[in-house]
Amino acid sequence: MQILEATNIQKNYGNKFNKQEVLTGLDLKIVKGEFVSIMGASGSGKTTLLNVLSSIDRVSSGIIKIQGKEITRMKEKQLAEFRKHHLGFIFQEYNLLDTLTVKENILLPLSISNASKQEADRRFNELASQLGINEIGNKYPNEISGGQKQRTSAARAFIHNPSIIFADEPTGALDSRSASDLLNKLNQLNISSGATIVMVTHDPVAASYSSRVIFIKDGQIYTQLNKGDQSRQAFFKDIMKTQGVLGGVTQNEH
Repeated sequence: MQILEATNIQKNYGNKFNKQEVLTGLDLKIVKGEFVSIMGASGSGKTTLLNVLSSIDRVSSGIIKIQGKEITRMKEKQLAEFRKHHLGFIFQEYNLLDTLTVKENILLPLSISNASKQEADRRFNELASQLGINEIGNKYPNEISGGQKQRTSAARAFIHNPSIIFADEPTGALDSRSASDLLNKLNQLNISSGATIVMVTHDPVAASYSSRVIFIKDGQIYTQLNKGDQSRQAFFKDIMKTQGVLGGVTQNEH
């Protein structure tokens, strides 16, 4: 089942005298349960694409549907409501609230739904054990490591069973061990809960954990790779080859 469909997406910045076209009529479909990575060189538009798909930013023209609902037509209030129930976010900078404990941060999305305390605790315990953060539920963000912060952020994104989770460079601030730990956990959650994940990354190692990699160039989809039955190592090599053809990837981005 298709969960996200983007048709003829255009995104421009500036005015008519000085217009910068970042996305130039891009089409994209994502199936429920997929783990998709978006890659591309600096300035290719990959972060802009994630921002418009996730409703953080508005398209200049085109249509985006999530779960059959056209988010590009929604007013701000409708969109906020839709986001609360259907979307989860994992950011590079964690975006945790320092005054709340790890558990309170994770449960935030449930505090605006009608989940009972019993149900909230059950969801928290289940996710915290899957992500290996059971022991730190009562700690505050300034008392835990970067890897633990990002796993807390991931738990918060998954806690309300969203239709789709958007991750923006989730391993960007992590050392390689914490990064592979987080990616393994995301992979497991993707399989166990059937959650759909769309991740922007500049890192071919991170991308190799996904089932499909979309490469963006000059505001368009340049090519795509499907993992299929390949091992992660073989998929990583394919990603590296394609990245080489694209001319490398750096971290600075629109």
